Amino acid sequence: MQRRNIDDLIERYLSVSFIVMRKAAALVKCELDEDMTNDQYYLLRYIKKKAKCTSTELASMFGVNKSAITAMTNRLVKKGLLQRTRDQNDRRVVYLTLTERGNEWITETEEKIHKLVESFITKFSEREIEMFIQTYEKLACILQEMEGTS
Repeated sequence: MQRRNIDDLIERYLSVSFIVMRKAAALVKCELDEDMTNDQYYLLRYIKKKAKCTSTELASMFGVNKSAITAMTNRLVKKGLLQRTRDQNDRRVVYLTLTERGNEWITETEEKIHKLVESFITKFSEREIEMFIQTYEKLACILQEMEGTS
């Protein structure tokens, strides 16, 4: 590929990436309670899928320091959405799980966000959606591989 073409593609990618990320984050934020952040939502969503996890796992998954996860999880514990439990075999290990209230909140929020995503994803053909998701998944894999080598 010619250098000029690569430069044009990079510029297009950066421009569209910025718009999509900003707009998508703003739309998701509109579906959350006003005292919840997008990061808190994604953290609770991740814990729901895993059932339980540690702060270390979350820090690795979200690419932040463990102290940032601790601050976020402290707020979610105070809100009654998360709980901490110690491993019975190794008291140093602390698991984070959703409370009943946390489960209810994430379920209700997921329904709202599902409707939001459905409202724009249905503007594409099934083939376009599938191709986009496959390409996006490939990009995610490439980025994860790059992160593993740095």
